[in-house]
Amino acid sequence: MKRTRDDMEIVWQTPANPPDRHDYILRDGIRYVRPYYFEFISHVKNRWANKTIVDLFTEEFKGRPRDYYVSAVKAGRIQVDGRMVPISYVVQPSQKISHFLHRHEPPVMAWDIEILHKEAEVLTVSKPASVPVHPCGQYRKNTVVGILQAEHGLAPLFPIHRLDRLVSGLLILARSASRADLFRQQIESGMVQKQYIARVDGVFPEDEQVVDANVNYNAREGMSTVEVGDDYINGNASAKGKSACTKFTRINTNGSHSIVLCEPITGRTHQIRVHLQCTGHPIANDMLYLSKSVTKRSSEGLGADRAAAKSNLSVDQSSHQNHKDEADNVSEEDFRIDPMCTNCPNLAPKGYDGHEEGLWLHCIKYTGPDWVYECPYPDWAFLG
Repeated sequence: MKRTRDDMEIVWQTPANPPDRHDYILRDGIRYVRPYYFEFISHVKNRWANKTIVDLFTEEFKGRPRDYYVSAVKAGRIQVDGRMVPISYVVQPSQKISHFLHRHEPPVMAWDIEILHKEAEVLTVSKPASVPVHPCGQYRKNTVVGILQAEHGLAPLFPIHRLDRLVSGLLILARSASRADLFRQQIESGMVQKQYIARVDGVFPEDEQVVDANVNYNAREGMSTVEVGDDYINGNASAKGKSACTKFTRINTNGSHSIVLCEPITGRTHQIRVHLQCTGHPIANDMLYLSKSVTKRSSEGLGADRAAAKSNLSVDQSSHQNHKDEADNVSEEDFRIDPMCTNCPNLAPKGYDGHEEGLWLHCIKYTGPDWVYECPYPDWAFLG
């Protein structure tokens, strides 16, 4: 729908608006999304009830100042049940709240998404690190699904498994809901084997190692932990968290790093990463699980990996900032500046500069009852 405010024609987008090739700006090896207007919808939770609309947003959505929320309510960019309301309006449970926002997506690295196999009902690609698989959080267009639709016209796509944003490698996408259901049934019934490779710190043991240790994921801080005793290798799992088991086999080593085959039996959040940490050989560039002390994401307003990278930043700060400023500040030729937006004129939201190194963790193979899909090794897997 279109609305005119302050002589600006605004086109509000919804999830029904497909990504387009022209939505992206590629600059200095980074893929940005042109900011766009989007309706975020939520429903009033019981604990939000009886708060004013401005207090609710100020207390629950801390990324913007109170003055912005006052202006947004007055301008009709925040509405209740499809209606403009005064700033003193008191919300009630289950009411629909719409926030019409000038959305700035976080950038990702501009690596190509290589199509490996294209069949009538299945598509496999080599997912680059830093790109999320599907819309989540602040990402919508800067996703594997979004980019494949924009650049190759491939839709609909149904990812049948997930790779963390910083993980690269084989991604299997069904091209029909029925085929996706079949894949998921096979995965849930334990009929599918998964293989990854990782580049880890130190000389990994030559014999196969099995870590059977519960994984406890802290969603608030975005990281997992395990609690195990001295006999964690082939030993009993901790009583906390969810049961998890991973087999590790060393492929080769150069004395400083080792390439390890990782075969997760279960599929817990950050399972391979935290189980490798458990062996004393974490992924060699995994700041989140290498560090003894990591900046808490809750105090930084960032994802856990970004907070960890920030607290362990080793590049020259001044040159990094100068490069960031050059990449972020853009002219009105790139997109229309919104006078109410708290991110304009930068392309990226605050705290997201896009310069990320992918994890040295790569999915190489999925094997099912009557199918096998594979992905080539990345460059970092070949030790010099």
